[in-house]
Amino acid sequence: MDKEALDAVARMQAYIEENLGSSITLQSLARCAGYSPAHCLRLFERATGCTPFAYIRRLRLSRAAVMLKDARKTVLSVALDFDFGSHEGFTRAFARQFGITPSAYRRLAPALTLFQPRRVTEQREEKGEDQMKTLPIFIQIVDRPARKALIRRGKAAEEYFAYCREVGCAVWDELAGIEAAIHEPCGMWLPKGMVKAGTSVYVAGVEVPEDYAGPVPENMELIALAPCRMMLFQGPAYEEEEREAACGGMWDAIQRYNPQGVGYVFDPEAAPRIQLAPMGYRGYIEMRPVKEMN
Repeated sequence: MDKEALDAVARMQAYIEENLGSSITLQSLARCAGYSPAHCLRLFERATGCTPFAYIRRLRLSRAAVMLKDARKTVLSVALDFDFGSHEGFTRAFARQFGITPSAYRRLAPALTLFQPRRVTEQREEKGEDQMKTLPIFIQIVDRPARKALIRRGKAAEEYFAYCREVGCAVWDELAGIEAAIHEPCGMWLPKGMVKAGTSVYVAGVEVPEDYAGPVPENMELIALAPCRMMLFQGPAYEEEEREAACGGMWDAIQRYNPQGVGYVFDPEAAPRIQLAPMGYRGYIEMRPVKEMN
């Protein structure tokens, strides 16, 4: 798509964001884009991967899920805030998207995958050319209980490749052999308060239960991790030859992301930031600690 067409889609995205609580018609989108309604439909779907109305519905329901955490608001008032005409219609749409009713979600507070689209004007460089691209990113809020982690510290590493040069790659196989592990081995950026003098910010580790009393391998350390809330970012699947570009695009996108749009702020001292091994079939996955805005 050329720049003019992508700018038109960006104007539609901005209009949707500004009018999310009001009625949005194809005609109003066409007016802000400067094209015919039919052409707007084609441009929007090509650039974002979904129709304008699917995009609007998913975005409204994701914002509504955040608002439902506010106990002062009724389910009906949240529905009306996002232009749903009735409690029943909102409940059906919410259940179709998230597999749980709004009332049950408010009561049980499970983790949900929220729809957080990127503006099409965000660019990334690929194959020597600047191309305007969308990057579908799935975002989920995950509550982690109190637990411990077996970690291997490096010397000064701040990222994966520097860490592997300091420690070697065999550490990942060693961590994968921990039978009590509750999750797969991962890279961690430790909060400042967990970094010892003369050691690295980036470490390899694996989480184990809070009551873990098993062996601590040589050169490793057992640390306690407090309960926390994490925001999980997952990028699209990619082919192996696209690995560098896919991971780089995700790093840039996460760095620019502002969680305040869904009612959170990053809380880097609450827990380690976690990076799972990038795999083409599941995309790049990273988790960052967050807390709800006051």
